[in-house]
Amino acid sequence: MSLVAEQEESDELKEFRASARAFLASHFKAVPTVGISGTTLGDTDTSKEAEDRHVEESRAHQKILADNGWAGITWPTEYGGRGLTTKHQRVWAQEQSKFLVTTGFFSVAIQMVGPTIMAHGTPEQKEYFLPRILCGEHIWCQLFSEPGAGSDLAGLTTRAELDGEEYIINGQKVWNSGAHFADFGILLARTDFDVPKHKGISYFLADMHAPGIEVRPLMQITGFSHFNETFMTDVRIPAAHLLGGLNNGWAVAHTTLSFERSMIGGGGTGLGFKALLALAREFNVTNDACTRQELAKCYTRFELLRMLGLRARANAKKGIAGAESSVMKLAVSNRVQADGDFVLAMQGPRAMLHYDDAQDGGMWQNLFLNQWSIRIGGGTEQVQRNIISERVLGLPSDIRTDKTAPFRDLPKN
Repeated sequence: MSLVAEQEESDELKEFRASARAFLASHFKAVPTVGISGTTLGDTDTSKEAEDRHVEESRAHQKILADNGWAGITWPTEYGGRGLTTKHQRVWAQEQSKFLVTTGFFSVAIQMVGPTIMAHGTPEQKEYFLPRILCGEHIWCQLFSEPGAGSDLAGLTTRAELDGEEYIINGQKVWNSGAHFADFGILLARTDFDVPKHKGISYFLADMHAPGIEVRPLMQITGFSHFNETFMTDVRIPAAHLLGGLNNGWAVAHTTLSFERSMIGGGGTGLGFKALLALAREFNVTNDACTRQELAKCYTRFELLRMLGLRARANAKKGIAGAESSVMKLAVSNRVQADGDFVLAMQGPRAMLHYDDAQDGGMWQNLFLNQWSIRIGGGTEQVQRNIISERVLGLPSDIRTDKTAPFRDLPKN
C-alpha cells in the first residue's frame, strides 16, 4: 500500500486493518519471505498426497475465518458475511497477504458461485449453499467449457433432459479447475435444441459425488494437474438445483463470468511488485538501465490493476457486471506474459534451471510456465478484446448467422 493511500485511509478503516492484522497474527504464521504469499508457484511436490494435505489445510483455514467472522467480507450479513465495503475487502486482502492463509481452493466458491447464487438463486438454494461455502464445507468447480465449445461457449452440447423431479445429464466438460476434489460444480447444459443456441441453455448446481460423474486430471506443463476433463453419463440432478430458471442459463452464466474475470484480474499470480524487485536485487541487476525500465513498467502494471480491481469490486457490490472485468482480465494476461518473460531474463543462464536447482525452488520458472493457464482461463485474450470492442467501445460485431437459427440445425464442432 502506498503512503498516499495510508494517509487517506479513514479512522474506521485503520481500526479495521488493526483488527484484521491482530486476528491473522493470532491464528496464522507470517509469510517468511517476500513473494510466496497467496500462491502455490513455489510448490514442487506434485503428488496426490501433497494436494490432499493442501485441500484439507484450506478447509481448516476457511473454517477458522468463518468461525471468527472473517469470511465473506463483502457478503451481506444475512448470508453469513460482514456486509462491508470493497475498501474493507482491499484492506483485508492486503493484511491476509502477509500471512500463510491457505484458502485459495475457495476462490471459485466465494468470488464466483456465491455471488451468482445471491443474484439468481431461490431462497432455498441460498439457505442451503451459501453458509456451506463460507464455512469451508463445500469446494466448488466450474463445468462450462467443452472440447467443441471453448471460446464459443454457447455451442455446448452437454444435454439435460427432465425426468420427473430430476434432470438427466450427459456430456463432457474440460479445463475444470479443481474438479477432482470439488464437492459441487456450476454446470451449463442444453435443455432445448430447437431454439437459438444462446436461448436453450440452463444452469445447474451439480453434486460432484453423484453417480455417473468421472473426473480425469490433466497434467500441465508445470507438472501439476490443476485442470481436469469431466465426463457425465446419466447423471441425475434435482430439478431444485436448476439456478435462474429453465433456459435462462446464458444470462446466469454472464453473471458468473463477470465475477470470474474480476477474480482473475484481482488475483493474478499472487506475486506482488516487491517480489520482482527482490529478485532483481538478488541477481544484482537493479543498476542496469533496461532492468530499471522494466521494473518501472511492472510497477505501473500492478498499480493499474489495483485501481481497476477497486472499480470492479465496487460495481460487483452494487450488482453491476461492469466492463472493467474484461479490461482487467486482458490486463492480467498482458501482465503475466510480460512478468513471466522478465523474471527469467533477470536470471540469465540460470533461468534454464528448475525446482531445487533454480532460484527459490523454481518458483519463477513456474510463474513463466503457468502464464498460459491464466491467459486462457476465464476467456482468452481474443475473447476479451471482442467483448471490450462490442460492449465498451460500441463497435459493430461480426456478422453471424448462428445466433438466430435453431441450435439443432447448426454444424457442430
